[in-house]
Amino acid sequence: MTRFGYTLMTEQNGPKDLVRNAVAAERSGFDFQVCSDHFSPWLSAQGHAPHAWTTLGAVANATETTELMTYVTCPTMRYHPAIVAQQAATLQILAEGRFTLGLGSGENLNEHVVGQGWPTIGRRQDMLREAIQIIRELFTGDLVDWQGDYFQVDSARLWDLPDTPVAIATAVSGDRSVEVFAPLSDHLIAVEPKADVVDGWHEARRGTGLAADSRVIGQIPICWDRDRDVAVDRAHDQFRWFAGGWAVNADLPTTAGFAGATQFVRPEDTAESIPCGPDLDAIVKAVSAYWEAGFTDIALVQVGGDHQDSFFEEAAAPLLDKLRAAAP
Repeated sequence: MTRFGYTLMTEQNGPKDLVRNAVAAERSGFDFQVCSDHFSPWLSAQGHAPHAWTTLGAVANATETTELMTYVTCPTMRYHPAIVAQQAATLQILAEGRFTLGLGSGENLNEHVVGQGWPTIGRRQDMLREAIQIIRELFTGDLVDWQGDYFQVDSARLWDLPDTPVAIATAVSGDRSVEVFAPLSDHLIAVEPKADVVDGWHEARRGTGLAADSRVIGQIPICWDRDRDVAVDRAHDQFRWFAGGWAVNADLPTTAGFAGATQFVRPEDTAESIPCGPDLDAIVKAVSAYWEAGFTDIALVQVGGDHQDSFFEEAAAPLLDKLRAAAP
């Protein structure tokens, strides 16, 4: 059955509120929760960017059953892959087997802060491939020495390993990334409901003899509110960057850059790409594009840090009922 998740948006809430939201999401019946991993919000109106891994440690302690995932961590610049491996192993122990490590090639917005520039997409994917190989080696618990094209690891070992191995999900967007990462990953992450990407992923895994039970994990923003006009204005204020698409968003370096790139996006443009308002059936229709494309797991983003409580109190449970009734 299709599984539905909640997004802990570090860009729109501080760490204490994120932990509180995670508890509410578990109580509301979400199957899993994903957490963004940013150094900056996309737009200053969002207003937050706490450390994802510290927050997830607290979430793991505050929740009991909901699965957790980074969505996504870039293990190549802001974090060295050896550090990501250690963080993931520790979090899996704290979460008692509920954690999946979601990885991606990153965004300039977050990774440029360490002063190493911003590589081309081909180089970023090559760096990610090598990083995943290092993380896999460290997950064995063996002593690892590595001298690669991009990273060096000297006499590293993870001393605290979880009983449940950490699964790796990797974000892909096209044929090249599917070809590179399908053999290295357990699960697929994609930000658009493209059936050809999903089909290509499964075909690539079958071609290398890997198991066919790979999960396909997507994400969709919604802006539920009792007043549709209020929802549209809020989505435009905080999420108009969403209309830019991955190819543009990955390369913009600052919140000012995102503000400039989206200055001509109108509220009605935002409402065309994000379901806004109280109509739960409209949200279900938007989400259905993902399960129709073959996604097994779909995480919702409720836009607006100050509007999570009303979402949980009034919309979350009936929305989940409608989604589960409609999904395969």
